[in-house]
Amino acid sequence: MRKIADCRDFPSETKCTLAISGEEEEVVRAAGEHAASVHGHMDGPELREQIRAGLKDEMPQHA
Repeated sequence: MRKIADCRDFPSETKCTLAISGEEEEVVRAAGEHAASVHGHMDGPELREQIRAGLKDEMPQHA
């Protein structure tokens, strides 16, 4: 099942609305890179585990 990371689930001064979906490892990697480049977080194992813990299952669009 595809996973989704949605910036709207996390408080942010920028009010970011980006949502990233795909296979779990792809989403964790992309969300970590986004969190570092856009939100100023330090990308590393701790951040990626926090992202992984916050992932949700993506609801199929064709269901």
